[in-house]
Amino acid sequence: PLAAAIASTNIWHLLRDDVFVDFFNTFLNLPVFGQTPVYSNSRSRWDLWPELPSCLDPSPPDLLAWLEKHRLPHFCKSSLCLHLILCQKLLEFVRSGEAAKLLNWQSADQWLLEKCISGSQGMWRFRAFIQGTPGEELTDFWLTTERLLGLNKLDAEQRDTYLSLVHRLKATHLREGSSVVTLCGATSGPKSRCIQTSSTTREMLSMMQEQALFVIQSYWLPKFFIHCKMGMAEEESCQPLLQEYGERLSRADSQEPSDFSLNLYKMHIKRSRGSSGPYCSKKSKVKIWTMVKVGRNTQEMKAPGFPAQPGRHLGPVGGREEPCVDKDALGLFPPATPAVGGKGRTTSLQRSNGGQCEDEALSDLHPSAPSAQQPAETLSFLPWALSAEGCAGRPFRHFLECQDRPVETQLLDLWQDLEEFLPVVLDPGRENSFFLRHLIGEKISKSYLGEETIRQLPLEVETLRSLRNHLMAAEFSPWIYRAQKEICKVLCCSYEEFLADDDRTFLQFMVKGM
Repeated sequence: PLAAAIASTNIWHLLRDDVFVDFFNTFLNLPVFGQTPVYSNSRSRWDLWPELPSCLDPSPPDLLAWLEKHRLPHFCKSSLCLHLILCQKLLEFVRSGEAAKLLNWQSADQWLLEKCISGSQGMWRFRAFIQGTPGEELTDFWLTTERLLGLNKLDAEQRDTYLSLVHRLKATHLREGSSVVTLCGATSGPKSRCIQTSSTTREMLSMMQEQALFVIQSYWLPKFFIHCKMGMAEEESCQPLLQEYGERLSRADSQEPSDFSLNLYKMHIKRSRGSSGPYCSKKSKVKIWTMVKVGRNTQEMKAPGFPAQPGRHLGPVGGREEPCVDKDALGLFPPATPAVGGKGRTTSLQRSNGGQCEDEALSDLHPSAPSAQQPAETLSFLPWALSAEGCAGRPFRHFLECQDRPVETQLLDLWQDLEEFLPVVLDPGRENSFFLRHLIGEKISKSYLGEETIRQLPLEVETLRSLRNHLMAAEFSPWIYRAQKEICKVLCCSYEEFLADDDRTFLQFMVKGM
């Protein structure tokens, strides 16, 4: 599985790939995390948020060691990683001679389509284009199958997830009459006979996934390319890009190879601007969330200890553009991408001060320890963080499991399942919506809403019973929001502990080499 290959690859090597950097930057800035760094390929520079205390002079190897141990494993379990793999598959096709021959593409066409599809923003544009079409079902099937094929059904920890995904596929994408069965089944494509004679479920799914990818590449990708060119023709800001595209068409030049070189010796971390006070990611999140709620312009927040540039705008691929002030940045990447910026001290910390600085940095964690009560500011951004948890590889759940908190873990699972149920039940026109909402509703009812379980969960009994009545009928109900709100109140302190633990671990890596 490609996700496993990414997990086993040295992070220095991964950062050579601009597309990986783009997806990884998006992942690193999901609001569930405490520290949210961004890497700029063009400057070989890391920007940290929150900034470290000014007494620290962290080294790139220490930062990469922390990323490799505490971020990359979660990335490889995330939906962003699955989209990265799909993006790479589409780019391989775009750059191939097969695509040029099959679709009569010139090198200029391949160059422009690569600009349109590369990176997380390119994939979101592509997914928006195919929304509501058979292409969306093929893509969802490909992503689900890619996740399933990366699991080991003989592993006790993975078996339940594996069987759940198989059951879901059979109830939706593999149902008779679905787009996937119609386009990738017995009568579609030269590989159909292999699919029908496949001896195992895994082999069958792998072959159908390959066929689905071929349909996406050869049919939906060209339609997306036409859509992009038509859209760019009407957009004034795209005229320079189209002009270069026209020049490339007239020259019929071969595409220049992308420059994936990475100068390891120049990689550095932007120095702190002299931030005062203890290192505390929770306080930084509160400031960002407050700013978003009141709709304040990003440059108005210039309080001590708060950066003058709270919006980082990433370029189209891998942060090629320098992180900069952008009043729309929080709209493109909602508070998930707060920024660092401004000019501060550049004097290096003398190694002789390392021991004292380590003690100060670690002791600074004390003020950010979770409070005994539920602070209103954490509750205000906790739903935002939990929504990101679902596409971040479940780091908060991993923390709860390590802390042996089964009740909190169960509540977090319930919150995520309800979050998954909402868009399905609110979009009845989507293919497989009827089957999927009944499947998820039945799963939630059986897993969390039996009478014995209801008595054990620290939520209002009325809320859970009312929720069960509606979910059994696969209906939308405001009780979903009520249940999620109650869950947030229970998980609030645990989430603060998670942030404090994330801060502590990060600081330990940053000061260990001093």
